[in-house]
Amino acid sequence: MTTHTPEQAPPHSPQPEFRSLWSAIAGGEVSLRHIDANGVRTRVLEAGSGPTLIFLHGISGHLEAYHRNILSHAKHFRVLAIDMLGHGFTDKPDRDYEIIDYVNHLRDVIDALGVDKIHLSGESLGGWVAARFAALYPDRIDRLVLNTAGGMIADPRVMERLRTLSLNAVRSPDREATRKRLEFLMLDPSIVTEDLVESRFACFRQPGMVTAMERIMCLQDMDVRQRNMLTPDELGRIQAETLVLWTTHDPTASVEVGQRLADLVPASRFVVMDNCGHWPQYEDPDTFNRLHIAFLLGQDA
Repeated sequence: MTTHTPEQAPPHSPQPEFRSLWSAIAGGEVSLRHIDANGVRTRVLEAGSGPTLIFLHGISGHLEAYHRNILSHAKHFRVLAIDMLGHGFTDKPDRDYEIIDYVNHLRDVIDALGVDKIHLSGESLGGWVAARFAALYPDRIDRLVLNTAGGMIADPRVMERLRTLSLNAVRSPDREATRKRLEFLMLDPSIVTEDLVESRFACFRQPGMVTAMERIMCLQDMDVRQRNMLTPDELGRIQAETLVLWTTHDPTASVEVGQRLADLVPASRFVVMDNCGHWPQYEDPDTFNRLHIAFLLGQDA
């Protein structure tokens, strides 16, 4: 087993201007549409051309989590951010969603796009899904990024908080519960902008979203979570060059958890971003974009 000494990300630039989510993509050519992924109507945001890169958001999230990263990556890649199964404005089949369900949906999305091999970057739940996908389908992954990825621990306190905040947000008719759910993600809750709240509130107030969230939250049940955990054996089967990206203030798991994940993935690099919580791609997009793009291009950041 290789032991990784965490690399600190280069000092970040001055606090970026937190423009609206729309203005973050307004200057580029983007396409927002739905595709049919083996019968699941799936929302996709696409920009750029070149090797295909897919972004996967976290639990109860949606593709807007990556609005501050799309255009910078689109200079080098065909970038797609998707709403995962049961999330955002993608279809919500009436069943519990375990990790293999998300993996199968991702496979169907890739097949629908007609792509053989991709770069894959997942945050939180998206990282959990990305790791399992890379272990099951090594020939379909070029480079892999596991960003504050889930699936390594089962902390009852974190699980209960996620469940409570998420269910409160979909059951509440006002935006304050949605704001609290988003603030949980950030080291500095003041960067939760009004339009970020509005974008998630629009997802949460859809008909049937309470039932869907109950299905999504099955992973916060201890028995369900335990049988879905990432194992040393499967992490050892990941063949792709991998960036394990963590933060100094992740509210869901410590830096030591990220280090253990990196140690179990054979061809991995471990980098820690400072002054961020669970959403480094949003909290410090300049640093994230620089590190992420350099890794995917095989360059030094």
